[in-house]
This record gives sequence, structure tokens and C-alpha cells, in this order.
Amino acid sequence: MLDLPDDPTPALLGRLNQNINALGAAIEEIAIWIELRGSTDTSERINEHLEVLSDNGDAIAELLVDLIARWKPEEAKDPED
Repeated sequence: MLDLPDDPTPALLGRLNQNINALGAAIEEIAIWIELRGSTDTSERINEHLEVLSDNGDAIAELLVDLIARWKPEEAKDPED
């Protein structure tokens, strides 16, 4: 099991962003393969969806940087409280 911080939100969002980017790259490879086999309509539709991922990618990355910069670890709690 991973050693998680008290607030795993920044790490979680970072991993989700990595997954989105990896899925986009994989789908792009599939779109190229489909286009090479003559199905340009399908390839064009896939590329339209990939454009959404690409357009949002920079904003997601910037927001993650901002979130991580603002993140402050939780203070240790006194077990007697």
C-alpha cells in the first residue's frame, strides 16, 4: 500500500491528470491506426474528442500547480484532544 499523506487530494488529482493524458495518447494512437485503414470519418470524430482533452490539459495542469502551491499539510492532532 502507498504511504499516503494526510490530505491526498493534490496527489490524487495529479494521478488523475496523468491517467487522462495517457488515455488521450493511447486513443490518438488508435485514431492514427484507424485513419491508415481508411476510416477517416471515425478518425475525425476521435480527433475532435482528443482536441477537448488537449484544450483542457493546460488548464488542468495550471490548476494543479496552483492547488499544490496553496496546499498546507494538516497540523498534527494531539492524541489527548
